[in-house]
Amino acid sequence: MAGNQNRYKLLAGNGNPDLASAIAAYLDRPLTRRTLKQFTDGEIFCSIEENMRGADVFVIQPTCPPVNDNLMELLIIIDTLKRASAERITAVVPYYGYARQEKKDAPREPITARLVADMIEAAGCHRVITMDLHAGAIQGFFDIPIDHLTALSMVAEYFRQSGLERSIVVAPDTGRAKAAEKLAAELGLPMAVIHKHRPVQQQAEVTHIAGELHGLRPIVFEDIVSTGGTLVAGIDAMLQAGAEPDIRIAVTHALLTGNAVERLTRPEVSELVVTDTVPVAPEKHTPKLRVLSVASLLGEAIQRIHDGRSVSALFDPKRRGEA
Repeated sequence: MAGNQNRYKLLAGNGNPDLASAIAAYLDRPLTRRTLKQFTDGEIFCSIEENMRGADVFVIQPTCPPVNDNLMELLIIIDTLKRASAERITAVVPYYGYARQEKKDAPREPITARLVADMIEAAGCHRVITMDLHAGAIQGFFDIPIDHLTALSMVAEYFRQSGLERSIVVAPDTGRAKAAEKLAAELGLPMAVIHKHRPVQQQAEVTHIAGELHGLRPIVFEDIVSTGGTLVAGIDAMLQAGAEPDIRIAVTHALLTGNAVERLTRPEVSELVVTDTVPVAPEKHTPKLRVLSVASLLGEAIQRIHDGRSVSALFDPKRRGEA
């Protein structure tokens, strides 16, 4: 892209228009004009109203609920750009839908996270930016470059400023133990791990907790929350283990389906900290909800990718000035 340094464009789907606008504001660049609509039968139509030939285009579109509509929008936008002769197309997918279907747990089941990766590539995408994948192994499903960002440092800074007295970082399950370990190290706190058994999908039973919680204030860092059922099981287990009724929960992707908000605003939960990778409807905002914006993080990643600079340096304060 060396001969085309000023020809990068931002284009947003309908998945999270507020986040797309915030990213555009951070980068001080306009969103590309486009028409994106559904016909009466549900089919999606896209038309781009600016010249894309030779452009480096970043498509901002989380595949959050309605997952299938947003995924099809992303694929159709990518195909439109390919046919409009864009030079490079990067899908900025803050939330990667179907990420929890990343492996076969039983015979005759799909690996839908891989299917989605194949579709994004087949549509004509050259690169993907995403955040806090449910399983890091999903990066290996792509044969194109993928930049996997995390909200961990943002979450750490928030809790550092809000006070860490008598706190402990708790992994909500063994799959989140590595992230909890990193958060605990960044905050200088001990950690514990909740061990769970999942008899069926989206249900969990706590078997035991590894670590001492008595008299401590838990900080739980989760990647995705849908109904909140598994988190509630963990909250009950932590309270039974003697944790203080001052539980702080941080979630990167707050889908908050069904009655999740009611479940997670019980008295023992003092804060629910989420990011804006997916839109949080106004009716889901409560006095305990805090929304952290990832716009600057994604915007900085976009700028660095266009300039050919390091993205990983974003997460290392000693390297942030690297080219």
